[in-house]
Order: sequence, then structure tokens, then C-alpha cells
Amino acid sequence: MSLRLGDTAPDFTANSTAGKINLYEYLGDGWGILFSHPADYTPVCTTELGTAAKLKGEFEKRNVKMIALSVDGIDSHHGWVKDINETQQTEVNYPIIADEDRKVAELYDMIHPNANEKLTVRSVFIIGPDKKIKLTITYPASTGRNFNELLRVIDSLQLTADYSVATPANWKHGEDVVIAPAISNEEIPAKFPKGHKEIKPYLRTTPQPNID
Repeated sequence: MSLRLGDTAPDFTANSTAGKINLYEYLGDGWGILFSHPADYTPVCTTELGTAAKLKGEFEKRNVKMIALSVDGIDSHHGWVKDINETQQTEVNYPIIADEDRKVAELYDMIHPNANEKLTVRSVFIIGPDKKIKLTITYPASTGRNFNELLRVIDSLQLTADYSVATPANWKHGEDVVIAPAISNEEIPAKFPKGHKEIKPYLRTTPQPNID
């Protein structure tokens, strides 16, 4: 069965480029992003893993640990990492799981027979500190992931987890947010002292509450 938003992310222990790793122990009480790749030495994934490495600092600012997965073996992974480092001018600085038996791929429903009976699709799972799935995205093999969008989504997830707000279309950190419909106008001054704008009774905006 496919994992849905709000489901508990399955725990696992697997070999990786950083040695044996247990997902829950690795994430601790922070956030996590797990992203899969169909196979080693694939061109689009090479650019993705390099981009992720360059953005590790941005993920760390958000208390998010990265972990990747491919169904090839550990020796293949280590060879691929050398290519990634060379071609993307970076150093891969997070674990890549070796999932030869497809144990993790099956746990996370990463194999879609209509796309390919053997290889994982390119999935993304964002996991909260409560080990619940907060976001899933599945990309086709031909389209590289937008890691800046993943950072934007994490900003939104972390903000909306702590405040009674939602983020509008194309929202970026620092921009106004939408007040949740469950919040009455009478409650707004106490909850959102920066003030608010009522565009419609159901559409009220306020400056992002967690920044000065």
C-alpha cells in the first residue's frame, strides 16, 4: 500500500556510503528528507546528488538531514560518488543507501511497475520529527528535482506546524501568510500582533509570524 501524508515513515536499517544506518537513529528528533534514484551512473541523478550536496548547509539550517537511495550496491555507490564529486564540483556529504534487495524501495512503494518493474522511481519523502510523512513527490525519470522548491516546502511545513497559518501560492520565506480559517477575527490580535489584512472574510493575511 502506498504511503500517504500523515502515515508513519517506516523505519529501516541498511548499508550506506556512511556505513550501516538506521533511519530513526540517523534523524534523531529532527526532520529528514529521503530521495530515491533509479540506478547509479544515471545522468539526471548525478546532477541531483551534486546539487543536494551543495545545499546541505541550507538543509542543516532547517534541522533537516538528507539521505538518498539507489538499488545498486555499495561498491557501485562509492564509484558513482567519485563521478558526482568530479562532474558537479562538490563533495557528496550525506549517506546513499545501497538497496540491492529493494527492501527500502518496497517499504516506501518506490517501484511503480507501469514506469519500470525493477527500478525505483524518483521519489521524495519529507519526514517530520514525529516520524510522520509530511510530503511526498514522485518525479519521472526525465525531470530533475528542484531542490530549491524542496527547501521552500520545508520552510512552509515548519512554519505551519507551529502557527495557525497556511502559505499561499508561490510563497517564499519572509512573505505574508494566510491565517487559518479556524481562527476568528477576535483571536487575531493576540495570535498575530503584527496585524492582518482582510481581503475576504475567508482570506486574511498576516506577516510571517516567526521572523522579526
